[in-house]
Amino acid sequence: MRRALGRGIYALLTASVAACIASAPAGLTRRTDSSGGDGGDFLAGVGGEDAVVDTSVTTGSNDPHAVLGVTPPHGPFTGGQTVIVAGNGFTPKVRVWFGDVEAAGPIAIDPNKVQVSVPPHAAGSFDVSTQNGDDSSTRRSLPGAYTFDALYAEPDSGPVAGGTVITLHGLGNAWDTEPSVEASIAGKPCVTTTVIGPDTVTCTAPKGTPGSKTVSVSATSGTVVAYDAFTYQDSADGFKGGLSGKPLAGTLTVLAFDNFTGDALAGAHVIVGEAVESGLYQTANENGVAVFSHASLGKPVTVTIAAHCHSPISFVDVPVDSVTVYLDPTLTPACAGSGDPPPVGGKPVLGGAVQGELVWPQGGEFKKGGWTNVPAPATADEERVAFVFFATRDRTRKFQLPGEANAVFETSAGEIGYEFQVTTGPGYQAMYALAGIRNKVTQSFMPYVFGATKGVGVFPGEITSSIVIPMTHALDQKLVLDPKPPASGPKGPDRFHAKVVIEIAQSYYAILPNADKTPLLPLASPIGFVGMPPLDADLTGQRYLTLAEAVTGPQLGVPLSAVSSIAATSTSVPLIIDGYVGIPELSTPKAATKFDGRHLATTYPNGGFPADLTIYDVLGASRYWQVVVPKAEHAVTLPDLSGFPEAGLPTGPLSIRVRGGRIQNFDYGKLTYRQLQPFGMSAYAVDIFNSFL
Repeated sequence: MRRALGRGIYALLTASVAACIASAPAGLTRRTDSSGGDGGDFLAGVGGEDAVVDTSVTTGSNDPHAVLGVTPPHGPFTGGQTVIVAGNGFTPKVRVWFGDVEAAGPIAIDPNKVQVSVPPHAAGSFDVSTQNGDDSSTRRSLPGAYTFDALYAEPDSGPVAGGTVITLHGLGNAWDTEPSVEASIAGKPCVTTTVIGPDTVTCTAPKGTPGSKTVSVSATSGTVVAYDAFTYQDSADGFKGGLSGKPLAGTLTVLAFDNFTGDALAGAHVIVGEAVESGLYQTANENGVAVFSHASLGKPVTVTIAAHCHSPISFVDVPVDSVTVYLDPTLTPACAGSGDPPPVGGKPVLGGAVQGELVWPQGGEFKKGGWTNVPAPATADEERVAFVFFATRDRTRKFQLPGEANAVFETSAGEIGYEFQVTTGPGYQAMYALAGIRNKVTQSFMPYVFGATKGVGVFPGEITSSIVIPMTHALDQKLVLDPKPPASGPKGPDRFHAKVVIEIAQSYYAILPNADKTPLLPLASPIGFVGMPPLDADLTGQRYLTLAEAVTGPQLGVPLSAVSSIAATSTSVPLIIDGYVGIPELSTPKAATKFDGRHLATTYPNGGFPADLTIYDVLGASRYWQVVVPKAEHAVTLPDLSGFPEAGLPTGPLSIRVRGGRIQNFDYGKLTYRQLQPFGMSAYAVDIFNSFL
């Protein structure tokens, strides 16, 4: 159920936005249009916070078992979306079908609403049917009530600057036989469209505006459309830019953009080779593009891009014919000129709200259940309390209790559970809740019960209501990690940092308290985590994911070596964690000596797994130079950037951060910006060295 935001919550969400969307007339909700803006049709609401049981008044139907609507009315053919089915006469034994496929585990919120997770299905519009238990006399259907989109995007969100490389998955197409295929987001063609297979296309997202957007793929055989399939929002996932195309065969195309605005970097310096004098050189045109054609472009080359008031980047041994870069702007008075410095804090996004109830096993039909799986408070300083969270894409995030406004108590209002309301950015979200005991004096919180749901649609300026989170998973499992960290050197590492999160939807993680430990090295024994939920019932098919890193000092700093994505689906046996990369050692320049601006070399000690990729971040006072090398031990030569004012490194002190990473199914010719960051690597090691220029 979606409706316009109330005045108070709407004001909160739009405090940083100059223009507010129009509010809907009473009893109506606004359908978000494909542009993510304020437009859209007004749709008659079904129920809502003021709904009454007299269905002849609220729905126009006297049928005691009618199916009246589904919200949202569409989603991907893969299923997994949480929807609300509205109707009459539902009981706790209600069953729901989409076409001829029955959904698992529907939850009857009240006689007029059922929450259900949509099953996978063929694309198209299908009837939605309901029936109470085995009583076929209560079976009713609403024709064409739910549409399974024939297309979905992965990832399904990215920054408004554009550049996100998304994979569009279709169903039953033949795109690989088409003479021309074009993908679009919100009607704007993708910067690049590449056909991967009959049902798969990659698309580099164009610059956009905040909000959920329509995605389409057009070919001579027709156009496939999916609404709300991609959301422009602030994102650090890094699915953008990098290397792509065919093997080098005499031609190379370089595209340069501003990382924060997405604007083309006209005049950017593009150098192909190890020196400006002996290599190939061009400036990018008004579209940020430089195209080279030369006989020397038949073997891997070094490509360097530098732009006025931006941090440069170099890719060593590029084997393919397309390089797309996003350069960070430099924030200095000299680069700001007479105007304001370039914006770097992200753009405000109009968010939405989710209302619903935490539901414990019911004591009777549509009756509240008690918090019987949470211990009673032992002292007057303790209380039972629950909190609702949105799952995060960042599994390194620390657990933090939300504000008191988000706390749910046994005294909270609700029909079959305990009401909550939370706010977040737009898109399809995964949510979870923790219930336990809080000490009112120390504010410490010990959870005992976990609940989760996924595929909850959040829309700009709207409230998604009637969402139920079943509180049924006792936090009673113990997961044991048995890591095999690399050997420590004279600088470290000296301790081990281990963490476990729950993946409750693809790439969405629940962060738990008491799931983060840091024993000293060498480890005396495996590391146990008590308080994990069992992966059964509505968590069947989900995973425990670990972060396990050897670190240095109480700040968990460098040198460090981490394995970041070991998964488990059971707690029955210890989880062995291996595959660590050895700590990199910078050999050129030597520590605390001068960097000549051209030569870098790194070695890796024995005992660790070899790195697929080495990344240097040469950090100066106002900008940095990133150098990407597809090797472990190596020595590289770079072009001299000192002749490009406000584009090369400033003179003075430098720090050189060296990261060696392992990447699953590594292919340097398909490198993305995501793989330059720890969250895009399966294992990595880092150290930092001092130098000067």
